[in-house]
Amino acid sequence: MSQILFRNCGLLDGTYPEVREGFDVLVVDDRIEEVSDRPIKAENALEIDLQGRTLMPGLTDAHVHVTAVEANLAIMEDMSPSLITAKSKVLLKKMLLRGFTTVRDAGGADWGLAEAVRLGLFKGPRLLFSGHPLSQTGGHGDSRSKNDNYEGCACGVNHSSLSRLADGVDEVRKAARDELRKGATQIKIMASGGVASPTDHVANTQYSLEEIRAVVEEAEAARTYVMAHAYTARAIKRALECGVRSIEHANLIDQATAELATEKGAFVVPTMVTYQMLDKLGREMGLPEVSQRKVNDVREAAFVALDILKKAGTKIGHGSDLLGEMHEYQSLEFSLKAEVLTPHEVIIAATMTNAELFNMSDQIGIIKPGYLADLLVVEGNPLADLNLLQEQGRFMPVILQGGKFIKNHLAA
Repeated sequence: MSQILFRNCGLLDGTYPEVREGFDVLVVDDRIEEVSDRPIKAENALEIDLQGRTLMPGLTDAHVHVTAVEANLAIMEDMSPSLITAKSKVLLKKMLLRGFTTVRDAGGADWGLAEAVRLGLFKGPRLLFSGHPLSQTGGHGDSRSKNDNYEGCACGVNHSSLSRLADGVDEVRKAARDELRKGATQIKIMASGGVASPTDHVANTQYSLEEIRAVVEEAEAARTYVMAHAYTARAIKRALECGVRSIEHANLIDQATAELATEKGAFVVPTMVTYQMLDKLGREMGLPEVSQRKVNDVREAAFVALDILKKAGTKIGHGSDLLGEMHEYQSLEFSLKAEVLTPHEVIIAATMTNAELFNMSDQIGIIKPGYLADLLVVEGNPLADLNLLQEQGRFMPVILQGGKFIKNHLAA
């Protein structure tokens, strides 16, 4: 049995709007055992005096693509799967060192990658994976050009590594069942056009209502949920009315649709940093011109959408959606959200709200006995300076995941 005792902590989690000083926290094995504003006695524990530093829950990201190792996704079609996995290993480790202890992969990762992390073969965040997102022919997950007549294999998996094509109620139902068979934590669908796809417009709606309902039904049968890539109010409304639980991006949402999301208890995961980085670096990293033009349609709208969601009281998750070398800007999402949300609201999105979205609100997101010991020590108060959550974990001398040190720069 291993024990770690953090003394003299400034405690920060979403249960209280300020940092609370003078706490002790005891970790036993992989769980938080005790939290107290009085000294805790634990004779055999490794003691770490935080001297007032902030102790907070591990961060989460609800929209990553850990196998999107290139900004130009077309390049990956000719890459060896083993090379993609090797590059993913590097991305995962860097995410963990930024303080992200749990992430939801929105397309590309599979059970083997998640298992490699669980077994400790790869250092990385706990990985909740969607497998291959479902896309209609000509949809956001269809990477073929207008001149490409290749129709894919009989299984429907697209020749891009990040999606699979399925059309019609029977096909999408079977595809959803197949992704669940392969262990997907949740199912993702493409419900509107997107930036990275070559032949669809952002304003397009995708999948019929019957197709979306079929996928939702299969997910619910497996006691999980559907997340949907959707930009416009029309696409989002269709998804919500069919029972989709998690809306990704939502840059072009309107007030009425945000209120509908709130009414249905759905989550919306804005991903603002990806548009900033695609606008700034996309061309030099190989993003096709057709995609570069679409970035401008949604980049600034993301801030308006976030304000609409806040006013509607919608559950706002935290996601980044970066590609290739742009992953290093993952933590910049905090500062972008802070242009609309308070620092406390930003941190709640990346801890408590995402935990609820992941169906893990009894496991992660707060500092409480019985919860997984995913903990960060931060030099200073993130509520006063969100930059402390950036710079690749520079201001995080201790990172603990499941009770194990990922990083410990404080003398015991």
